[in-house]
Amino acid sequence: MNIDFTPEDEAFRDEVRGFIAANLPPECADSPALGVMTDKSVVKRWHKTLYEKGWAAPAWPEEYGGTGWNATQRFIFNEEIAKANAPRLMPFGLTMVGPVIYTFGNAEQKSRHLQGILSGDVWWCQGYSEPGAGSDLASLKTMAVRDGDHYVVNGQKIWTSYAHEADWIFCLVRTEQSAKRQEGISFLLIDMRTPGIEVRPIISIAGLHHLNEVFFTDVKVPVQNLIGEENKGWTYAKYLLVHERTSIGGVPESKKKAAHIRAIARAERNADGGALMDDPAFQRKLAEIEVKLTSLEYMNLRILADAAAGKAVGPQSSLLKIVGSEVQQALGELAVEAVGYYIEPFEQGVLPGGVNARGIGPAHAWNVWADYGYGRAASIYGGSNEIQHDVIAKAILNL
Repeated sequence: MNIDFTPEDEAFRDEVRGFIAANLPPECADSPALGVMTDKSVVKRWHKTLYEKGWAAPAWPEEYGGTGWNATQRFIFNEEIAKANAPRLMPFGLTMVGPVIYTFGNAEQKSRHLQGILSGDVWWCQGYSEPGAGSDLASLKTMAVRDGDHYVVNGQKIWTSYAHEADWIFCLVRTEQSAKRQEGISFLLIDMRTPGIEVRPIISIAGLHHLNEVFFTDVKVPVQNLIGEENKGWTYAKYLLVHERTSIGGVPESKKKAAHIRAIARAERNADGGALMDDPAFQRKLAEIEVKLTSLEYMNLRILADAAAGKAVGPQSSLLKIVGSEVQQALGELAVEAVGYYIEPFEQGVLPGGVNARGIGPAHAWNVWADYGYGRAASIYGGSNEIQHDVIAKAILNL
């Protein structure tokens, strides 16, 4: 993809590259990542480095610790971070609840929570999905009953990424049963150390533990942890999801993965002894994905530019989510095809980072199966693609 960057943009890129080269520890660059799956200590070390530079939250307003960068600079920064294989910072605080707090929270909530999110000292998880409420989130049943200066929360959340490592959880809870489903939901901030919270692990198809069930039994949450107005949580949840989907396209990560597949295909051999990369059928498959990735990149840039100009992002972000997940999954499938039989040595429960299971096969085959398995959820989390198609049909096409 060719984009005309200004000399100032290129100077900024050089600054970012220079900083990464000088400050990214080798153990951070060498740490494997599946989605946001990287060792917590590695992520926190890199987060602290970016925080001390003032670069931890490029999209935040400057008054809350943001960089003041324009859309192009944020694009360049994310691209260079991905190229360097730097760990992705945990998004649940920076990308999700942080913007909700500085937009809808009161002064005390901003003072209490934003600094910990910005510095990476406090980790968050997201309490949205339930066993009967995933894409149909408005049907959630976790209850929060007002009792004096507390809410008493009972219910269950599921597919809660990194709940076992999080300090806080932001939760959608039902505070009114007689109102319309969307109108009876509130947005609560809950300390994960509160008595009555139980976290149970879910081992994914990739053999990894990043998902969890979270159970709430008579959990007492101070009323001051309510964001905004009671029963208006659906409004804040929609705002958060728009922020999530503007970054969920994963363009820099997919570009890096495409380059990795090219390297694999140059190393792997066909039956005739030639490089897989020279196979016209394989070239066509990769080219088709890269064309789609290029269109996604332009779409992402347009939406970021609109956001930088003060325009509401709105339902267009659903397009990023759909196409981004399709590209991610197609790349995962092609990587599996490229490594062939090396995909087989895989042992559940073995954290990736050195061998794909027992040290069998070349290094480029390591983690390919785990990455493929993780990617199968890309079209589900953040709002399933089927629901996103409905959003586009109603909000954009007026169908």
